[in-house]
Amino acid sequence: MRNLAEFLARFKHWFVFVLLEILSFVLLFKYNNYQGSVWFSSANDVAGWVFEMKSDVGAFFSLTKINKELTQRNLYLEHQVSQLQARVYDKTVGKDFIHKGQLAMLEGFRLIPAKVVDNSVNKPQNFVTIDKGSADGIRQDMGVACGNGVVGIVYLVSKHYSVVIPVLNTESNISCAIDGTGYFGYLHWKGGPSDIAYLDDVPRHAHFRLHGKIVTSGYSSVFPPGVMVGEILHVFNSDDGLSYRLMIKLSTDFGNLRDVCVIDDSSVKERLNLLKTAQDSIKEKVDGSGN
Repeated sequence: MRNLAEFLARFKHWFVFVLLEILSFVLLFKYNNYQGSVWFSSANDVAGWVFEMKSDVGAFFSLTKINKELTQRNLYLEHQVSQLQARVYDKTVGKDFIHKGQLAMLEGFRLIPAKVVDNSVNKPQNFVTIDKGSADGIRQDMGVACGNGVVGIVYLVSKHYSVVIPVLNTESNISCAIDGTGYFGYLHWKGGPSDIAYLDDVPRHAHFRLHGKIVTSGYSSVFPPGVMVGEILHVFNSDDGLSYRLMIKLSTDFGNLRDVCVIDDSSVKERLNLLKTAQDSIKEKVDGSGN
């Protein structure tokens, strides 16, 4: 207590000065409108800055809650979009495929729309699984295409699913032609990039140009003629020098394959039955001559 009294006695002049200053400011702003308006304006600016800082700090700490709400909202909207896309697909895919690009020329055929449920592009033996099977009219050796071009050939069929050997399979072998000419060869994939394949056994006298279109030839019992395959990127000589090998940039994006159509061609079925009859006939003759 004694120390406090000594401290106040020692600095009493300063305390009196501060007290008088406060009193003078109060009297000045209370009885002078101009100085009062300046003070309150400055005070409002300071208060506004303080409140703004407080608001910014509050907004920063509320970002976690906002982000959580936005994430939930985004997931909800994505779910709605997915459902709407599925509805649109179910209602329109059959009609839309006929009018998509090069598949317009397949309008005379029955197209069975299907969704890809499994697919690979980085193996020597790639396969594509679709959600349609024998119950939907799918048979072995049917051709499969998408809106951009050839996909492959049906290999195995169950009641509700089918396995397709795509172009991106080293065992794939599809007869293709240079568009607008009568020259054809056989499409093979050697592994590697998923957008590159090779057309082998093209005659040396064939006429073509770089970036010319390659389409199905129609000479096999799988695809009708004219289904898009790709375009010519480069020309090589065959190993024996008797034909050309063409590097083809495939028109189908196998890495983003979702919707396909299986081509149901009654004429293909007729040719398959005729071919089977011919094979059976030859087998009977061979067996008969052997006896």
